[in-house]
Amino acid sequence: MRSLLRWFVVFNLIVLGFAAASLFGAASVQGRPQATLVVYDDVLAAGWANWSWDATINLNNAAPAHGGIRSISVRFDAGWAGLYLHSEPPVTASGYETLRFWIHGGSTGTHHLRVVANGNSDDVYVLTTVANTWTQFDVPLSALGSPASLDDLYWQDTAGGAQPIFYLDDIQLIGSGAPPTAVPPGVGPALSVDAQAVRHPISPYIYGMNFADEALAADLNLPVRRWGGNSTSRYNWQLNVHNTGSDWYYENIPDNNAGPLPRGSSTNQFVDQDRRTNTKTILTMPLIGWTPKRRLENHPYDCGFKVSQYGAQQSVDPWDADCGSGTTNSGNITGNDPADTSTAITTTFVVSWITHLKSRYDTAAHGGVMFYNLDNEPMLWNSTHRDVHPIPTTYDELRDKTYAYAAAIKQADPSAKTLGPVLWGWCAYFFSARDGCTIGTDYTSHGNTAFVPWYLQQAQTYEQQHGVRLVDYLDLHYYPQANGVALSGAGNAATQALRLRSTRSLWDPTYVDESWIGGAGWQSGIVKLIPRMKDWVTANYTGTQLAITEYNWGALDHINGAVAQADVLGIFGREGLDLATLWGPPDTDQPGAYAFRMYRNYDGQHHTFGDVSVRATSPDQDRISIYAAQRSSDQALTIMLINKSLTQTLTSSIGLTTTATITRAAVYRYSAANLNAIVRQPDQIISGSRFNVTLPAQSITLLVTSPAVALDNYVFLPIILR
Repeated sequence: MRSLLRWFVVFNLIVLGFAAASLFGAASVQGRPQATLVVYDDVLAAGWANWSWDATINLNNAAPAHGGIRSISVRFDAGWAGLYLHSEPPVTASGYETLRFWIHGGSTGTHHLRVVANGNSDDVYVLTTVANTWTQFDVPLSALGSPASLDDLYWQDTAGGAQPIFYLDDIQLIGSGAPPTAVPPGVGPALSVDAQAVRHPISPYIYGMNFADEALAADLNLPVRRWGGNSTSRYNWQLNVHNTGSDWYYENIPDNNAGPLPRGSSTNQFVDQDRRTNTKTILTMPLIGWTPKRRLENHPYDCGFKVSQYGAQQSVDPWDADCGSGTTNSGNITGNDPADTSTAITTTFVVSWITHLKSRYDTAAHGGVMFYNLDNEPMLWNSTHRDVHPIPTTYDELRDKTYAYAAAIKQADPSAKTLGPVLWGWCAYFFSARDGCTIGTDYTSHGNTAFVPWYLQQAQTYEQQHGVRLVDYLDLHYYPQANGVALSGAGNAATQALRLRSTRSLWDPTYVDESWIGGAGWQSGIVKLIPRMKDWVTANYTGTQLAITEYNWGALDHINGAVAQADVLGIFGREGLDLATLWGPPDTDQPGAYAFRMYRNYDGQHHTFGDVSVRATSPDQDRISIYAAQRSSDQALTIMLINKSLTQTLTSSIGLTTTATITRAAVYRYSAANLNAIVRQPDQIISGSRFNVTLPAQSITLLVTSPAVALDNYVFLPIILR
């Protein structure tokens, strides 16, 4: 009886509303609207009434208030509750374009709401509140179904449960004749995703690392791991000894054995770990021509510049005063004997090593070592390993050594993949070590051709002549050169903002690098690394894949570094890089590790970002980056959203184009609110082709949709009187 009575009252109110509309229509309905129509400003405007359901409402809340002295406080007491404002007579919507309001998230924030006009559940505006912050929302009436008149406006819960207090203020209808206003703070760029456009595979190998520990590798299902760096240029797999080069007084250091050699070598231990975590291995094969000559278990070790042999030097090993830096006040010591530490090797050394690896792990095609780096940063040998290679590397030397050693690798295991020339950075892309970082005789004597395209041309020539591809991956190292970014702590706010901007150097043809690269003017200071690599391959050796086996954006122990790392991984996938391994991986509990988890294991169940990239665009990637992909295993569309603002929560709309019916997305977020976990948020309701997301400052948010998912237990409640 009570239910029938309630609906009888509702019916009569509606009838009375129509009668009032007929009586006052000429003045209130048909008249030309004002530029702005106030619905609430300290008080509810005349003609508007509170018809809310399952909610505790205070229309005269004293604090917080946005524009005056009062606001509307709202607490949802049950799922699908709503703040419901009803107009009698209805407001003619003609001439109005926008519903504007300010909303404050209270002490908790993250309320999940939708805005509905006239009970039209097909066209809604979805939003999330921000704790302790007033945020302005401008909702186009077109997003609410372009109603002819406005009887009802309500803000409804979409989380399916009670929600704590939030506040609304300054609710207005903005007329089409109103002057345009500047975009208010907090409004992010309009984003878009088209699941049918620009589709291409995302290689799993872009999520790799150098020397990741086993726990992190297992947690991430790490696809590829690299054994690289300066010391690997001079590693003796038979003795399990490496030479540190200039990193530490050119010393032969014994690695820990895990049994008889060579079976117990550190590289075998490295590959063993990769087998346990189902990770592909990259091993560095030496092209430099020297390897440590013997194994000494304790100090004093063999070293390149003994004080007893070459005199006093600028510094010595604190644990061995006889091992010097190789420099005096007059400059570098020259004329030393490479045999002090090393013995000369040829391709036989490499072939024997791969033969050993095959005997233990099989060929690359059958689960053995898949990838081999063609040494490490050869254009720095005259610096990092100048005790054995003091002469700067030239175009011809690196070509000839690539021919010899890469051919030997391919002969030893034809199924293996090689990566070269493994260059250190910007200058080496264009010039040999002989020329330094400017046009010199090596450059001009090779047709005025930059080194990388010339190198690719030589590899193509070899394949044409011998039928063997010597270089499978063009491998370049890249460390952003802006001050305080790579391999550094978070730094101050200016450095943090620079770190997040500098990821554009990976792709953006309009971004002038904010470092000496930009100042030098070479190539107009525009790096656009991945498109540049693609262009070089297309023009000089088609079919070569792209790798960056060392990179680092710094601050992996800070949310700023995690945000930058997540942006980098998104760029790698969108731009079509084939392989990448982070240098200096984070600890398992550091923010940088969570950036990888957002792509590799966001829910602790090893679910991943999609493996087929689709078009996702942001007109302002300095504020919000967006990446999207489809997952082949279940066709889920995954959308990665990265708010790069240091301090500002941003709300953006996302236009979604897809052939599937998508009504809901699971939401996972990593932010400064909890640096120890990826936090599952309330689901994002998706109604129609555009919806809104609110992203905390310096945060990484992943939306995971499932096609044709109904809104389970979704209840649409129109008018309920209590």
